[in-house]
Amino acid sequence: MGLGEGKQRVQRKTAKSRMRRTLKAFHAWCRKHCHLRIADQHTTLSRKLRGHYAYFGITGNVRSLKRLRFHVERLWVKWLGRRSQRGRIAWEKAELLLERFPLPQPRIAVR
Repeated sequence: MGLGEGKQRVQRKTAKSRMRRTLKAFHAWCRKHCHLRIADQHTTLSRKLRGHYAYFGITGNVRSLKRLRFHVERLWVKWLGRRSQRGRIAWEKAELLLERFPLPQPRIAVR
């Protein structure tokens, strides 16, 4: 008997206000620490994301976690682009950077 055969489950997701607050915190952190080495930034951002996944990683919330990771990647690339006077990093170069320093994938911690 599979999940779709009569078993119901409560689907939960992160509240908009908490998601917005989290993204603001990531934005502020990236802004304040954009001068650090990329490897150090990657380590800290990965830890922060893993902590968020551990707390908000509940059944039915994986879409919100994926959305957060997507936005954090964009924020990180934005602030890395502001380290020089060229203005921004091309997405081709940003994709190479994210391949070398991948942020952790969302996972459900609690079932």
